[in-house]
Amino acid sequence: MTSAMQELLHILDLERIEHNLFRGRSPQVGWQRVFGGQVIGQALAAAQRTVAAHRFVHSLHCYFMRPGDPTVPIIYEVDRIRDGGSFTTRRVVAIQHGHAIFSLSASFQIDEDGLEHQLPMPDGVPSPETLGAMKEFLAAFGDRIPENIRRYWERERPVEIRPVSLEHYTTRDKLPPFQHIWLRATGPVPDDRCVQAAVLAYLSDLTLLDTVTFAHGRSIFDPELQMASLDHAMWFHRPDPLDDWLLYTQDSPSSRGARGLSRGNIYSREGRLIASVAQEGLVRLRKK
Repeated sequence: MTSAMQELLHILDLERIEHNLFRGRSPQVGWQRVFGGQVIGQALAAAQRTVAAHRFVHSLHCYFMRPGDPTVPIIYEVDRIRDGGSFTTRRVVAIQHGHAIFSLSASFQIDEDGLEHQLPMPDGVPSPETLGAMKEFLAAFGDRIPENIRRYWERERPVEIRPVSLEHYTTRDKLPPFQHIWLRATGPVPDDRCVQAAVLAYLSDLTLLDTVTFAHGRSIFDPELQMASLDHAMWFHRPDPLDDWLLYTQDSPSSRGARGLSRGNIYSREGRLIASVAQEGLVRLRKK
C-alpha cells in the first residue's frame, strides 16, 4: 500500500468530538485548497457514523460554498433529518474559520430486492494494462508537457489514473466532450461498505470537470481559466470492493454562463455499473 493510500484511509477516519460533531484533517501536500473529493468523502463518513449499521448510502447531493483551507481542521456537523422504516436522511455542514464551506445531504437505505437493469459499459475501451503508467507518458512526451501538468501527474496519490486519451493535454484542438478514465486505488480498501463508499465518493471528483474544457480546446491546467466545483451529486447502484480497475466514463452535455456540466458512470472491470455522478462547476475566462 502506498503512503498516499494510507493517508487517505486515515483522513476518512474522522475524530468524534461531540454528539453529531466530527473533526477531519487534510493531507499536507502543498495544495492551496482542499481537494473537493476529500470533503465529499469526509462528510459522507461523518453522516455514516450516525446511521444504523444495516443501512447504506444510495445517493448524495452537495454544494461547495468556499474553498477549504488545508492547514486547519474541518468540523463536520451532522443533522439527523429522518430515520424511517427503510430510509434514513442526513444533512452535513462542513465548517472552517466560523463559516460553512460545504454542505451534503445523503440518503441511506436497507438492502432490498427489486427490479434491476443497467446501461452496459461502452465497447472497445482499451484495457488499463495497454495504456501504460503515467510516468511512461511523461517520459515519452518529454518537454512537450507543460511544467504545471508534469508536477500534477508526478505527485503520489491514493488513486492511480490512466486516461484512455491524453490528446486534450497536448493540443488546443476542439475535441468532443467525452473521455474514459481508468482508476484504481493504490492499496487495499477495507472490507467495509461504509469505507468503500467514502473512497468511491473521493475518487468520483477526479477529472470530471476537465471534460467541460475539451469542446473549447482547453484543459483544466489552462491559466486563462478559473475552475472550481459548484455542486456534486452521486448515486450508488451496487457495492464494489474497489480491488481492481474501475472505468469512469464521462461527458459534458453543456456549458454556459461561466458554468459547465459533467456527467459520469463508474463501472467495474467486469462491466457492473457501480455509481453515477453529475457535477456542475465554475468555468470562467479570467479577465486580462
